Amino acid sequence: MSTPAILQLGLFLLVLLALAWPLSSWITRIMQGENPGPLRLLAPLEKLLYRLAGIRQDEEMGWKSYAVSLLVFNLLGVLAVYGLQRLQGALPFNPQAMAAVAPDSSFNTAISFVTNTNWQGYGGETTMSYLTQMLGLTVQNFLSAATGAAVVIALIRGFARHSSARIGNFWVDVTRFTAYILLPLSLVFALALTQQGVIQNLLPYQTAHTVEVTHFQQPKLDAKGNPVNGKDGKPVMLDSQTQQQTLPMGPVASQEAIKMLGTNGGGFFNANSAHPFENPTPLSNFLQDLAIFLIPAALCFVFGRMVGDRRQGWAILAAMLVMFATAVVVETSAEQAGVPQLSAMGVDQQASSLQSGGNMEGKESRFGIIDTALFTVVTTSASCGAVTAMHDSLTPIGGLVPTFLMQLGEVVFGGVGSGLYGMLVFAILAVFIAGLMVGRTPEYLGKKIETYEMKMTAITILVTPILVLVLTAIAVSVDAGKAGIANPGAHGFSEILYAFTSAANNNGSAFAGLSANTPFYNIMTGIAMFFGRFLMIVPILAIAGSLSAKKRLAVNSGTLPTHGPLFVVLLIGTVLLVGALNYVPALALGPVVEQLQMVSGH
Repeated sequence: MSTPAILQLGLFLLVLLALAWPLSSWITRIMQGENPGPLRLLAPLEKLLYRLAGIRQDEEMGWKSYAVSLLVFNLLGVLAVYGLQRLQGALPFNPQAMAAVAPDSSFNTAISFVTNTNWQGYGGETTMSYLTQMLGLTVQNFLSAATGAAVVIALIRGFARHSSARIGNFWVDVTRFTAYILLPLSLVFALALTQQGVIQNLLPYQTAHTVEVTHFQQPKLDAKGNPVNGKDGKPVMLDSQTQQQTLPMGPVASQEAIKMLGTNGGGFFNANSAHPFENPTPLSNFLQDLAIFLIPAALCFVFGRMVGDRRQGWAILAAMLVMFATAVVVETSAEQAGVPQLSAMGVDQQASSLQSGGNMEGKESRFGIIDTALFTVVTTSASCGAVTAMHDSLTPIGGLVPTFLMQLGEVVFGGVGSGLYGMLVFAILAVFIAGLMVGRTPEYLGKKIETYEMKMTAITILVTPILVLVLTAIAVSVDAGKAGIANPGAHGFSEILYAFTSAANNNGSAFAGLSANTPFYNIMTGIAMFFGRFLMIVPILAIAGSLSAKKRLAVNSGTLPTHGPLFVVLLIGTVLLVGALNYVPALALGPVVEQLQMVSGH
């Protein structure tokens, strides 16, 4: 790993921590019911909103009521986004006259954005109207992120409270996190992106006159506009040329801001954050990296503040930082090393003042390998599907890193809320393992970890591996699944494994080599996204309710300290061990085989 890459990683982490610490104080006060500073002026409006919705702000819920409210809220979101797509042809703010989206694609996209996955089987600029982008997708970017935050706040209350049957009010938690945290941050970030060149308008698509002539072929059409076939049965192609290019427009900056801050990842354009209208400069790229990690990092500090021991938050954050930094080193080194076959052909892959060096296939030349490697690890550590490169073109090890990060359960920072509650589940498992080793009842933050908590923990940890492995096995066994593979062999298997790993873990990024916009993949990934999200949330809320009802035990000489280096190492080991046990056989069939083929000259 080169010196510039090390310096960039160090700068990124320093700026991240400097921003996350004060933000954690603000989030803590908001989620504890305070209205600091100018927010006092909004308190009457907030109360009016609750009154109109029939919600009692001071009435908290048990975990079952909290879970039912969450599920109903999100199911209504699925129906709303599905309906917008199916009706968009007859709705306003559609200057390009986009037709209704196909039923299977609408189903997939609705689930995708409601579950904070933002998997996209469509091209945004050719499929979605401005109204669908704003009212459907952007709104769900806010609400799905707020849902994840509400769940982790409820879990933290379970640790912080004792002898209580309540874990908070879902409607109040979602409202406050959306209105007082996500909206202000998104407004500031959208303005910063606009200043960097991200577009924000409602204009029809524009036609630009190019300096160079573009030569291309297009099918010959008859008088009715149908393709004319030759004697061989194939369409007759005509040589054409043009000096015009259509430039898509739209309200991009507003969606881009919450896309990153909410760890959503759904791009306005098909090229996502590799598109210059979404990510125009190296500075905007760096800001987007920071935005993805900002709230997940701050929530680690929120955890420490709310349980009354800030060292606990630092311990969780330290485990995340170690795994993240290691992944960046491996990813960057793999891509900078290049491809041996090209070196054998006499191709110079060394970095110099004239070239980036290494494996530049599929990467944005504006950013190069160092920026791209950092972005790749950031977006797959967090539950964010934004990309600045085609992951399908990464080296085998370069592709294994983001795949494995997702397979760990998106707990290395992870999504807004989902990363921390996933890591806290692993912390419960870690103290359980430690308790078995020393022969005493495990405790975490003064709460006994007993049979019920371990059953819910087991369900939470096993949900996504079962979904990923079973659905991958089905896809590689049926014709509809194999038809989408662009590169047969080990790499083709990696494409399918990556797709279901991304969907079930609610990441949303793709290798981009799999033709996934088919009824088979739209339905299968939709199933993976839905159950990967909510079959984790429900048992986590059950754990929160159970812990909240327990008394807090006093610390004694036999209590395992959960704020020091030993616990950090134990936590990292638990995360990696569970990930390895679940996925190593599948990884061996994909990226590991491909790496062996590459180094052996095949």
